[in-house]
Amino acid sequence: MQHSLICKGCWEQMHVPVLIRGVASAPFRAFGIRPSRMNPNTCTICELMFTKVMRARKITIDATIMFADLRGYTSLSQSQSPDAVSGLLDAFYDECANAIWEHDGLLNKTIGDAVMAVFNFPLKREAHARNAVLAAREIQANWRDRREGLVEAHGLTADELGIGIGIHTGELSFGEFGRSHRDLTAIGTVVNTASRAQSVAEADQILVTKAVFDRAQPDLKDSPSKAFQLKGFDVPIELYTA
Repeated sequence: MQHSLICKGCWEQMHVPVLIRGVASAPFRAFGIRPSRMNPNTCTICELMFTKVMRARKITIDATIMFADLRGYTSLSQSQSPDAVSGLLDAFYDECANAIWEHDGLLNKTIGDAVMAVFNFPLKREAHARNAVLAAREIQANWRDRREGLVEAHGLTADELGIGIGIHTGELSFGEFGRSHRDLTAIGTVVNTASRAQSVAEADQILVTKAVFDRAQPDLKDSPSKAFQLKGFDVPIELYTA
């Protein structure tokens, strides 16, 4: 993936060319402005100066949330050496990050053996639901190729190293939450639904909601669906295999 010389977020949101790479970025770095760890094509202004950029602690946005989880990690951590477990997790994070950034998403959180991504902020993309699906497919495809070497190196089976992914889209709250420890993230039903969809996805499977199915056409036109009783929901939720 080729990284941008200027922050795409600052340019698209404020039309300000904030240099984050190259010799000319030195003055910006002197003020602590560097590529964001959430997306290397955005900067720490987007990541840390949310109140200054958006003039609010939190906003309501239309966005897509993706959760990806490395299946079998808990049991593997009990049977493998710390170095082996760390290597597996690093490989998982790398594949997720590269695919998310390639499709203009924000790798918002790493939560143990899972990652959470946000699509449509700060990089605004009309097809953000489709971008999330394409990123998820890329994660699965790249992981299938990469895990062959990991399986052989650690004496595992492919089933022990699968990834389950869940995606939902809609309106959510995004901003800085908390006071003693501020956390830039998304909250709301969309986030919870994506997380629950991920929890019922099988290894190597991507499950998306009806909202994603409708907005990511024609990429999902032949996707089969099934009703799932998700934890915390009163009625079954229709999920589609992507």
